Amino acid sequence: MSNNMHDWLNQHGDFLYRFALARLRDPHLAEDVVQETFLAAIKSQSFSGDSAPRTWLTGILKHKIIDMMRKNVREIVASDLMSEQDANMDEFFDEAGHWIEKPMDWDMPENALEQKQFLGVLQNCMDKLPTKLSALFMMRDVHETDNEEICKELNNTTTNAWVMLYRARMGIRKCLEINWLGA
Repeated sequence: MSNNMHDWLNQHGDFLYRFALARLRDPHLAEDVVQETFLAAIKSQSFSGDSAPRTWLTGILKHKIIDMMRKNVREIVASDLMSEQDANMDEFFDEAGHWIEKPMDWDMPENALEQKQFLGVLQNCMDKLPTKLSALFMMRDVHETDNEEICKELNNTTTNAWVMLYRARMGIRKCLEINWLGA
């Protein structure tokens, strides 16, 4: 069996390493998992010849890769959870832990009221549009739905959908100019 393993290492080692590297993306982990694969193959001595040696070894390797991934997920280091940006937060605070620069002010309540009023006017403008144009505008510009999905949902061609979207945008623009901007 050891002679077979030596031959198998020469014949299949590079393939197994590339297979592991493609999945783990770390050369050291790939080397380790290939070594574990050959050790498991030597210990089990259960190769029956029903499949090709490469197939059998690859099956063992797949299980070893999964085990390695599970192990790595369980062993997350706390420092890995912080990004480099988080690690450099000291530049924002003085020795006492206070902000060096004051954080920017949040929006004032009247801005929120103005936004709420604008959304009300926008909703009224959308309500004045034909149902299909309003739905198209909502799907594309508010919910950012993919064009293909919109066409399927509204039973339209792509060209027709673009024309309808243009009309919806122009209708909303005119309505907002009159009802919001007072033009």
